[in-house]
Amino acid sequence: MFSDIGALEVVALVILAVLIWGPDKLPQVIQDVSRFIRRIRDFSENAKQDIRSELGPEFKDFEFEDLNPKTFLRKQLAENGDLREIRELRSSFDLRKEIDEVADAVKGSAAAPAVGPVGGAATSDLLKKRETPDTAERPPFDADAT
Repeated sequence: MFSDIGALEVVALVILAVLIWGPDKLPQVIQDVSRFIRRIRDFSENAKQDIRSELGPEFKDFEFEDLNPKTFLRKQLAENGDLREIRELRSSFDLRKEIDEVADAVKGSAAAPAVGPVGGAATSDLLKKRETPDTAERPPFDADAT
């Protein structure tokens, strides 16, 4: 719950609490807050037990954490053994590599050699650049258009 609070923030909260309630009332405030939190936990546990008893024996393994969609899916996939298959499928498909290959083919910078009928490497005409940058004629620059 409070896993993202750092040491400096805790010190700042303690100093703020001492300034607000003072050193003589602070222990009583801490006891009241801890008693309140304990009552809330007891209330929620009693509510969970009541819900489980009302649902009946069919839902004896029901956990309230399963109401979170991520937890539910993870549990269902782990029970069926499909999680291993999904991981294998995910590791076999490298989207970044596929995108890079397509981008290189479009740019023409890395023309993939194709094996010809003679056994030598031949490049595809579609991937060759038509003109080199130094011989290509640049389009006219229009300062008003930019």
